[in-house]
Amino acid sequence: MILTLLGGGGFRVPLVYSALLKDRRPGRVTELRLWDHDAGRLAVVASVLEEQASGMPDAPRVRLFTGLAEALPGSDFIFSAIRVGGMAGRAADERIALEHGVIGQETVGAGGISYALRTIPVAVRIAGAVRKHAPEAWFINFTNPAGVITEVLNTLLQGKVVGICDSPAGLARRALGAAGFPGLDIYAGNVGIDYIGLNHLGWLRGLTVDGADVLPELLADAAAVESFEEGKLFGAAWLQALGAVPNEYLHYYYFRRENLLAEQEAAASRGAYLERQQAAFYAAGTSERESALQRWERVRMDREQTYMAENRDAVGTFERDAEDLQGGGYEGVALSIMRALSGAEGSEARLILNMPNAGTLPGLDHDAVIEAPCLLGPDGIRLLPAAPLPDYAAGLVTTVKAVERATIEAALGGSRNAAYRAFAMHPLVDSVRVAHALLDGYMAHFPELAYLR
Repeated sequence: MILTLLGGGGFRVPLVYSALLKDRRPGRVTELRLWDHDAGRLAVVASVLEEQASGMPDAPRVRLFTGLAEALPGSDFIFSAIRVGGMAGRAADERIALEHGVIGQETVGAGGISYALRTIPVAVRIAGAVRKHAPEAWFINFTNPAGVITEVLNTLLQGKVVGICDSPAGLARRALGAAGFPGLDIYAGNVGIDYIGLNHLGWLRGLTVDGADVLPELLADAAAVESFEEGKLFGAAWLQALGAVPNEYLHYYYFRRENLLAEQEAAASRGAYLERQQAAFYAAGTSERESALQRWERVRMDREQTYMAENRDAVGTFERDAEDLQGGGYEGVALSIMRALSGAEGSEARLILNMPNAGTLPGLDHDAVIEAPCLLGPDGIRLLPAAPLPDYAAGLVTTVKAVERATIEAALGGSRNAAYRAFAMHPLVDSVRVAHALLDGYMAHFPELAYLR
């Protein structure tokens, strides 16, 4: 199989290649194409991949492209992990939001809206190239905000699109461990995961092992709850009140004041920190003391250790568990998707993915992309049946979906008014006046938003 990775100069590409190197089964990926507009970043990433493949028999061939039309033909799968505006754009998204007293995280709140408004037009152009040069390929979207971009692409690529995120899988794994099943494969046939919501806005409502739901017993034990990351973030009392475990990104909603204060007091925003870190990584040359792979691994470890640091500061700093520092996990999800859809897996797979609602959740229309368990095989992907959203989730999901829809309307139609509505309706933007100022601020900073009129 041929896998083409869009955003091939991205920092996390070696995680994908590592998963491909470990896959020795029939039907594996034999060629990885990396596309990026930045040839310098491509070269740096390629040097890391070359070290990863050293001594590995039959390692997937790596090819580099700066032209999209040249990279796409013959692709079986296309994996998108682009970042329009780079880390400098993310840093600006966060800074402008904080200047107006609003949380600016890249996918949650004002920063996510700005990011989507820049990314959707690029995603539309990419979809056009895919239709022309690789119409049979499956498109796996990891580009953030994942739910919004997946919803746009689904219409443009006739449904051969799926969105992925590593957060739900990580949550399920940690909860299983806290429930007394450490090391149990969350994708094993005897494990069932009842997770539902939108991307970065979902809840784990049930967790079965051999048909028995182990989540109620876990939630009843405050010490066990606060032994894993989400329990430490939210606290046992809140999880027990919900009767569910929220996705880590819901911390921005449930602890808005605390998170805003932590971001305002931080020496640098997450985006600014990563911008400096990655600039140093890509600019550094080889040395006798540290190879490209060693340098990448050192920077990756620092990146993982500081992940969601402001959120942890907001509730009292705690260190991340060693198991959570090993990698995002999205690379394993992407590999499982490719194997299941190509028929190489030999059986259907169950994964938590971003797909059109198609009647799964009442209150959302057919095309609204949600994040929920799916069944995958050579015939495609379908969402598994799910119980309706509980009251504590329904209103928030509906509101945020309306924000996503207004953002898409703004990007596809060039409507400034729709963008204004998106900012004003968002639960983390608590003032129409602030929403107007945010829109003005983002448009003044990003020339790419001049299409909004």
